Amino acid sequence: MTVAHDAWTLDRTFDSSSGTVRWAALGPEDAPPVVLLHGTPFSSYVWRDIARALAPGHRVHVWDMPGYGASEMRAGQDVSLAAQARVFAELLAHWGLDGDGVGGAGGGTGTTQPAVVAHDFGGCVALRAHLLHGARYARLALVDPVALAPWGSPTYRLLGAHADVFAQLPPELHRALVREYVSSASHPGLHPATLDRLVDPWCTEAGRPAFYRQIEQNDQRYTDEVQDRYGELGTSPILICWGTEDTWIPVAKGHELAKLIPGAELRLIEGAGHLVQEDAPASLTAALTRFLQAPPAQGGTAR
Repeated sequence: MTVAHDAWTLDRTFDSSSGTVRWAALGPEDAPPVVLLHGTPFSSYVWRDIARALAPGHRVHVWDMPGYGASEMRAGQDVSLAAQARVFAELLAHWGLDGDGVGGAGGGTGTTQPAVVAHDFGGCVALRAHLLHGARYARLALVDPVALAPWGSPTYRLLGAHADVFAQLPPELHRALVREYVSSASHPGLHPATLDRLVDPWCTEAGRPAFYRQIEQNDQRYTDEVQDRYGELGTSPILICWGTEDTWIPVAKGHELAKLIPGAELRLIEGAGHLVQEDAPASLTAALTRFLQAPPAQGGTAR
């Protein structure tokens, strides 16, 4: 798929157990597969520059989780972290990247395990898919992940506890709230056009309630269920990247997580906030490229 520099289009669909997922694949079909997972309240758009940088040497899969970005948003939809991990396992099978020997729609062979790069609560999704659903990765990179208790800022908890009330805000007040919230994920600040692109999906008729729905459905129990099992992540390389100026999840959590995962490598990204892909794309791309190209013995240690 060819994507213009100023465009980002997910041109394929998959009907998952939690609704229609929009996805795309960049790079040669026979190249080593890499899957990029976004977090909340973002979409695959945050990976656009890094996906394009990796594409010449990799088959890069990107997707918007159900309830996010260009994917389906609807009342009654299960968009919890538990559901997203299940959907991710379904997508890997659809792409032929689940190791079952059956080719899928994404150009995979069915025997190749992908490298997975996951940001924010995408980290929890990737960890749950592996530990609870048997997803297998060649290597795993976690970028400022939601992985350790406690998590959820006071604002996040307030929005989740009163989702029905906040969903009734007039559109202009809702947009202002979302803009302020998304802006706070960046340390140097987001370009206005980038901010608009991240905010716009949450400001449609379907997107306004979806914004509060996804917060309401997610809580710490989804990491509590797997946190004690991080010591099992020990047979493939693991990289943990963390923005030193992250105010959403402090860098101390990166050090803590690295100690829980045998052999994990911690790479600090100086000057970046929580949204490392926007704050320091060159530094993050360099770290990921080095990690993806390193022989297994040079990495850390996800099954």
